[in-house]
Amino acid sequence: MNEFTQQIIDEFRANAGKVGGPFDGARLLLLTTTGARSGAQHTTVLGYYPDTPDRVLVVGSANGGPKHPDWYHNLLANPRATVETGIFTYEAEAVVLRDAERDETFARLVEADPAWGEYQSKTARTIPVVALRAVTGGPPNASSFGEALRMIHDAFRRELGLIRREVATSGPGLGAQLRINCLTLCQGLHFHHNVESTGLFPGLLERYPELEPTITHLEAEHSKISTILDDLQKLLNEPAAATLLPEIDQLIDALNRHLDYEEAQLIPLLDS
Repeated sequence: MNEFTQQIIDEFRANAGKVGGPFDGARLLLLTTTGARSGAQHTTVLGYYPDTPDRVLVVGSANGGPKHPDWYHNLLANPRATVETGIFTYEAEAVVLRDAERDETFARLVEADPAWGEYQSKTARTIPVVALRAVTGGPPNASSFGEALRMIHDAFRRELGLIRREVATSGPGLGAQLRINCLTLCQGLHFHHNVESTGLFPGLLERYPELEPTITHLEAEHSKISTILDDLQKLLNEPAAATLLPEIDQLIDALNRHLDYEEAQLIPLLDS
């Protein structure tokens, strides 16, 4: 652990996963592994890629160096690790991708960021790709229900902004990883709104019956956003990125207005 890495970790934890400088706008997580020889806990900062609803991908590039990074050796010895997203902390099981699955996935990541291919060209070792699958969950790292809601909303805002930038700079086509990024976001929003509709909203109505017009309005917006998400997922099968950007802009506009309204109406009650 050097001073620069520790500063990033401290900033990450203090700002719900957001950091500035060279990592501004990057998808980052903190991975805490158990030392293969020492048994001590070690935390490192890693970029990651969405993969499936319950797992993300990390790459052991070590900037193209001759040796695998320490965190990778630690995971080989003890695959259970702790992942921090800035909003959630959960236990994960690490699975090293092998053979064809590794090669196909790595090619997908190189398509998304050619730097991975450059790192591979610098070293004789095969750069590993590791899937981190969540095996335990927990509440957001928040001091109140209202703060938790805002943090989750901010994570969606940030991810949507990242995807918009990726689509805008992707050229005429959509890469496989970018399609997965979009699909994962759509699935996450569907899940979040379903949790609100089946859990949060009924609980608030039971306590505050006067909220009925507000909840009715929020449910109508959920329905509208769901339609936009369904249309967006259909467009992911189209070969061109140009058709996707207007749909993403429509989603950003509708979602931001929805989240702002929901926060203004519900957070004061959640924190009371």
